Amino acid sequence: MDLLTQPETAGETRLSERTLERHRLAGTGPKFVRLGRRVFYRRRDVEDWIAHCTSLSTSEAHANKEGAAETRSRPKDRP
Repeated sequence: MDLLTQPETAGETRLSERTLERHRLAGTGPKFVRLGRRVFYRRRDVEDWIAHCTSLSTSEAHANKEGAAETRSRPKDRP
């Protein structure tokens, strides 16, 4: 298994470490692994996340972003 540290992942994705932290908090970033207090990213999960973020046009990217926001903000069903 190829685990990347947060600084390595930031370098690979060209995002700041703080941006990765924000993505983790919001649930919008790549899947991550927590071992004790340390955070790692599997290379394959980072690659899958990048592929999921790929768009053909700016309007498609905007629609994908809105759809993701609606999914996150949708209230859970109550009994």
